Amino acid sequence: MTIIDAPVDPAVVETLRAAVRGPVFEPGDDGYDDARTIYNVIHDRRPGAVVRAASAADVVATVTAARDHELPLAVRGGSHGIAGFGTCDDGLVLDLGAMRGLRVDPRRRTVRAEPGLTWGDLNHATHAFGLAVTGGIVSSTGIAGLTLGGGLGHLARRCGLSCDNLLSADVVTADGRLLTCSADEHPELFWALRGGGGNFGVVTSFEYRLHPIADILGGPTFYPLDSEVVHGYLDLLADAPEELNLVLGLVQAPPAPFVPEAWHGKPVCAVLTCWSGPREHDDRIRDRLERIGPAVGQFVDRMPYPMLNTLFDDLLPFGLRHYWKGCFNDSLPDRAIDAHVSFAATLPSPESATLIFPIDGACHRVGPNDTAFGYRDATFAVGIGATWHDPADDAANIAWTRAYYDALRPTAMAGGYVNFSSDDDAAQIRANYQHNHHRLVEVKRRYDPGNLFRLNQNIDPGTPE
Repeated sequence: MTIIDAPVDPAVVETLRAAVRGPVFEPGDDGYDDARTIYNVIHDRRPGAVVRAASAADVVATVTAARDHELPLAVRGGSHGIAGFGTCDDGLVLDLGAMRGLRVDPRRRTVRAEPGLTWGDLNHATHAFGLAVTGGIVSSTGIAGLTLGGGLGHLARRCGLSCDNLLSADVVTADGRLLTCSADEHPELFWALRGGGGNFGVVTSFEYRLHPIADILGGPTFYPLDSEVVHGYLDLLADAPEELNLVLGLVQAPPAPFVPEAWHGKPVCAVLTCWSGPREHDDRIRDRLERIGPAVGQFVDRMPYPMLNTLFDDLLPFGLRHYWKGCFNDSLPDRAIDAHVSFAATLPSPESATLIFPIDGACHRVGPNDTAFGYRDATFAVGIGATWHDPADDAANIAWTRAYYDALRPTAMAGGYVNFSSDDDAAQIRANYQHNHHRLVEVKRRYDPGNLFRLNQNIDPGTPE
């Protein structure tokens, strides 16, 4: 099948309107501009039609229309989609944002959730039963994209990645079938979904394993931007129990009441703490944080786990401009630390941040071939996230991110985390999956040989191995 970029025939739109329960928007319709706009507004595109699916049946109808009429198909989950693959020019956009069904089974410690949900939605529902699962560090992040790309978050050291906790998934494939995938049903497809991104179909339901986590000790501690602070963070992490997750952020200090005004807007190191262990050890965790360096501001307290994922929501509302790059590291040598400190000193905006996520503990107990997320030998995932308001600043922010990324590459592993990749990173797809790439190509050839699902960090079924 050859997919072409061309306007959608009005007859196809009318056929879709008759086939689906959700609304369909085309240029000129009331609501079209809202329907076509995505979280990252640097990607301003005009699809031929947007289908806001109400059910798996709507997904089947939209996938079938795109396949039969050889139209580009962009699939949009519940939120961010920084790389912009949730929209396209001229083709069809399948918007899953209205599919928000959710059911917690507290006895089995599982939750089944639809792809339009955010982690804020899921955390709220599971917390009512004292349960949680790894899911990002911002509550507005969608569950679908994060899980399909791997899923780093505050609980990763204790519970593994989001994809490690996926028990089953319902998937609409390119031929219009709705398949239930698990370790026992369509196991190769299930393997590929856990880290292989949106390459293999449209997931209409995720079933996750939950963990008994209710309240945690968490929040940010801000330190001066200094390489010694980074070393202090690494020393603490090296012998930290798995219940202690520590994400290192290189940010501008926010105008928060617990940060002295003299530090507002200055580049700092931020350690985002999530201690999910016993309350009686809280003071010991605070003592450990003091060893990292002299804090210039701190908000670390007992809180419901869902609250931790909301602390930075106000900094990242819908409608900003973003450009991200990412890499994996098996260590952070001095050369890498110096590059981080140097570029953090020139952060281009208050919303921009570099985040360094630890990958160890439970993440390392999953084998490198057990899921499509193969970087089980990595120790850190680095995300460089430039975020800004004004289109006039596009070139400067993109150039800063690229220069920063280039400075890190000599000390980084070959590939990067797909959820930190931008739309211009196609050349590193093979490296992003390293030894698993050939197996992903085989799964792609089986379930999407025509590459209908190509608007993503694409695994081309025609890629020679």
